[in-house]
Amino acid sequence: MEQRTASAWERRPGAAGPGSIHAEPRDDTAVRPQDHSVRPPDDTVRPPEDTDARRRIPRTDHLLRDPRLSAAVDRLGAGVVKAAVRAAQERAREGGIPPEQVPEAAVALLPGTASGLRPVINATGVLLHTNLGRAPLSATARQAVQEAVGPTDVELDLATGVRARRGRSALAALHARVPSAGAAHVVNNGAAALLLAATALAAGREIVVSRGEMVEIGDGFRLPDLLVSTGARLREVGTTNRTTAADYAAVLGPDTGFVLKVHPSNFRITGFTRSAETAELTGLGVPVVVDIGSGLLAPHPALPEEPDADTELRAGAALVTASGDKLLGGPQCGLLLGEKDLVRALARHPLARALRVDKLTLAALEATVTGPPTPTALALTADPAGLRARADRLAGTLAADGIDVRAVASAATVGGGGAPGVTLPSAALSLPELYAAALRTGAVPVVGRLEGGRCLLDLRAVPEQDDARLADAVRSARSAEERRT
Repeated sequence: MEQRTASAWERRPGAAGPGSIHAEPRDDTAVRPQDHSVRPPDDTVRPPEDTDARRRIPRTDHLLRDPRLSAAVDRLGAGVVKAAVRAAQERAREGGIPPEQVPEAAVALLPGTASGLRPVINATGVLLHTNLGRAPLSATARQAVQEAVGPTDVELDLATGVRARRGRSALAALHARVPSAGAAHVVNNGAAALLLAATALAAGREIVVSRGEMVEIGDGFRLPDLLVSTGARLREVGTTNRTTAADYAAVLGPDTGFVLKVHPSNFRITGFTRSAETAELTGLGVPVVVDIGSGLLAPHPALPEEPDADTELRAGAALVTASGDKLLGGPQCGLLLGEKDLVRALARHPLARALRVDKLTLAALEATVTGPPTPTALALTADPAGLRARADRLAGTLAADGIDVRAVASAATVGGGGAPGVTLPSAALSLPELYAAALRTGAVPVVGRLEGGRCLLDLRAVPEQDDARLADAVRSARSAEERRT
């Protein structure tokens, strides 16, 4: 057989072709261009390992051996920590941080708790902001909640060793704050308090209510729908702007369960108006139930037009219902204050079991009504001159850091369905509008408001001890914007 002639690349020095031929190519033989499709894999050209920074991103298992992250696993759970690690790795892959900063970034992304709820600084100028959880609890209430997380004597008399009334000390403390009430009961929110009253007193009967008080209480929940869901029938009287005691008296009969007065806590009707006072209705022969809404237990000098439980009960109301997480400054709950036999009957109604509050709420409520002034009370009575001094001091400090900030006058509101139309003089930090998003999404979220093309951070609802945290959040927001631009 004729031996095959070796190709030029097979005859190059070092090639191991047939017969171990290592001859140089002949002069008349053209050398073929390199063909990468047939080049052996070992000849493939690769960039050096360190040219792609993503290759240096630490692996998840390596990061989880970091003492800070391994300790967080015990505190928060593996799933929460791994999510922070993956987020930090992704930031590095996108070029947001160098690979060497991934461990620190993962630690910084760890939440304070395993809950998805994040603490925020309320700089909106709305004292009771529904989207931010309404009233912040006092330090005393928070400590009471911490003490109550384990086993407690919530339904046990330690002296006798037998079952006792649930939350008796909290109810006694509430009764002591409103001595005009014969008894007190607590359910899980203000709407539930009215729901229990309507179910127990008027299921299958009529509730007489003014047309001007058929309110919507927020997020699309309307008072008429709530009441009708109990099996009661509504009997509307008067007009939107004027209702008299005679309007109520004209429709009362054997089917009347009670007369309901509702404080229009989130709007005002002005001009040619008239409404019947509680004292005008108490002689009509049927119970009068007053929903004051905002939870003010006694008159407050800063809110002269806001109804309170004590005044309504002294005027003859059989029952007052209210929320605990508004002007009272406590946890979310519904208060029922009134005639002893009536309140006791409501507390024994089967529906009351479905609406009862837990031990943590009872602990926070008791500490709220017996303890020092709440953050809500302090914000409500804050001195405007003191607020302006704080704003000037913060603005000066931040301006020295090169931030476009100035102290300005501001107007705060109560919010939370209380004191409609009332404004409270305040002071704020004024920042460029672009700071708003960066502040909301920072490590310490700050929620302000936009006004006149600027981001305002109103100080009335911000405790003075949070001023340093607020300033740090502004500095971080500035840094975040600089990185983004």
